[in-house]
Amino acid sequence: MAMWSLLGARGTDVLVWESFGAGWATDVIKQLRLSDVRAHEAAYGELPDLDAVDTDRDVVFVWNGTTSGVRIPNGDWIPENRKGLTLCDATSAVLGMEIPFDRLDVITYSWQKVLGGEAAHGMIALSPRAVERLESYTPPRPLPKLFRMTQGGKLIEGIFTGATINTPSMLCIEDALDGLRWAESEGGSEGLIERTRKNSDVMRGWVADTDWVDFLAKQPETRSPTSICLTVVDPRVTERSVEEQASFVKKLVRLLEDEGVAYDIAGYRDAPPGLRFWAGATIERSDLEKLTPWLDWGFQEVLGG
Repeated sequence: MAMWSLLGARGTDVLVWESFGAGWATDVIKQLRLSDVRAHEAAYGELPDLDAVDTDRDVVFVWNGTTSGVRIPNGDWIPENRKGLTLCDATSAVLGMEIPFDRLDVITYSWQKVLGGEAAHGMIALSPRAVERLESYTPPRPLPKLFRMTQGGKLIEGIFTGATINTPSMLCIEDALDGLRWAESEGGSEGLIERTRKNSDVMRGWVADTDWVDFLAKQPETRSPTSICLTVVDPRVTERSVEEQASFVKKLVRLLEDEGVAYDIAGYRDAPPGLRFWAGATIERSDLEKLTPWLDWGFQEVLGG
């Protein structure tokens, strides 16, 4: 919605280091077909060179790579006096880690992640700079009704004050409000970030003490506290082909599912073979503490089998 309405006034830089960032790059390059696009890419486990990003251009990126476990550590690379807009997908980051909102002109997130709400519902917030772009720039392409954010050259403010394009389920609204009440009872955003940090610390401590697994994210400061993505590093597994490594992980995941221990913990389908865990505030730290011995047991069972 934001990209279709905002991009094209300036050149665009897109950051790609995991699946969802790659999806946004596809939209920018192949769907919008902008003429001036630069893609800054990095492999799974790494971040692109943020110093190479030109913030006088528009910049499109995810804050937290849920399929790689790599997050942007801070907003120091985004200057306050930038000329371009920063468009950030922060779906699994908001309320789970510190976000420099003043450096982001468009930010999107969902109820589903740290609030634990119903899936398929997204939120969008715009800075005054983004609103100014909307009201001064007419993109040279047709916009579907659902994507239109202006009318007569002015922001459709009703979008941001509760007006609905189509009638949503009131149950999903109540679900979101219930999540906010829970968040408030846990200390608000600071409380949720602290819960997430403690969850992440459980997994970090276990990985530090475990020789068969490591974080997919190479640099400690880029490791996501919400999306814990791990890779098997035991030579008895890594010496196998990629297909055999993927098969090993599938057997481990299936074994733990059969035991009723953990579900859907395989790495994302486009990521290297590995494991992925959600450690956001909706997870209890005690459950993660119970999980790690099972992971060690499962690894040995599959290795011995």
